[in-house]
Amino acid sequence: MPQNIKVLIVDDSAVVRKVFSEQLSKQRGIEVVGTAPDPYVAREKIVKLKPDVITLDIEMPRMDGITFLKKLMQHYPLPVIIVSSLTSKGSKIALEALSLGALEVISKPSEAYSVGDMGVQLAEKIRAVYGVKMSPANSRMPERPKAGVIESKALSATTNKIIAIGASTGGTEAVKQVLIRLPRNTPGVVVVQHMPAQFTTSFAERLNELCPMAVKEAVNGDTVTTGQVLIAPGNFHMLLKRSGARYYVEVKTGPLVHYQRPAVDVLFKSVARYAGANALGIILTGMGKDGAAGMLDMKNAGAVNIAQDERSSVVFGMPKEAIALGAADYVLDINSIAGKAVSLLEKM
Repeated sequence: MPQNIKVLIVDDSAVVRKVFSEQLSKQRGIEVVGTAPDPYVAREKIVKLKPDVITLDIEMPRMDGITFLKKLMQHYPLPVIIVSSLTSKGSKIALEALSLGALEVISKPSEAYSVGDMGVQLAEKIRAVYGVKMSPANSRMPERPKAGVIESKALSATTNKIIAIGASTGGTEAVKQVLIRLPRNTPGVVVVQHMPAQFTTSFAERLNELCPMAVKEAVNGDTVTTGQVLIAPGNFHMLLKRSGARYYVEVKTGPLVHYQRPAVDVLFKSVARYAGANALGIILTGMGKDGAAGMLDMKNAGAVNIAQDERSSVVFGMPKEAIALGAADYVLDINSIAGKAVSLLEKM
């Protein structure tokens, strides 16, 4: 990592530009080289200042952030962190931006938001996306897999099985690429994707439109059933529990784990405890080591685990840590994970 990661802040709000600049200036190894109130000014500063990372508002005058992002990814691909308001519209547009090549999303500062925490979290996201190789070719992934959805009659006998998935940076697209390939009769799936509160609602809704399985944001007490995916809500941990033959989830608050809530480790450790050898774990692209220890617990309890490989990961942090611990039984390209999961489940 160089002495400083050069950051350009693009936001029509003078308050946001000021807060981000002040907070990031306190963070190790990060330098705000400039700010811009709209994409036209941003374009000039990108050419002049050559930033390493951009934070981008998506609701701006003159040119909206989505239009600018499309042009940026086509002509001058850079790691982009989306800054979005905590509204239904804002979260849906943020998800569109992620599908177009943006790598992370953060909530716009508000009175309810801890400015100090925001500075630390934004800095962590900047460090995570710094150095990611961006290109026009990888800025948009297909909505549907070329190979189509896997069909499996054998899965009908695996009703007591469960799949647990964890992901972070780059994970919204990676999770999608796994789930759109799973057949409707796949055993229940529980997912932790590091995202701010409220964005997970739109994430689940979008996946529900694309996937053969039903997808919803988890509510405390939801039963984990065949053909359904439960997404942990932003700012809440999600744990697997069991009552007799019934799996269900507990959604609750609690301290940050690896600076995250929801945390993958919290989910994976509960899966190890309550599902054991009936579980299949998948860890996808993401910064840090969240999920590695939990995945090792799953393996020690008899689960079979898959990690995304380095080539197809946006950030090879979480899978790398799981592999280093010996927690992963298979290391696969993102496009091969669903097929392998289905074949493993058929044999379990």
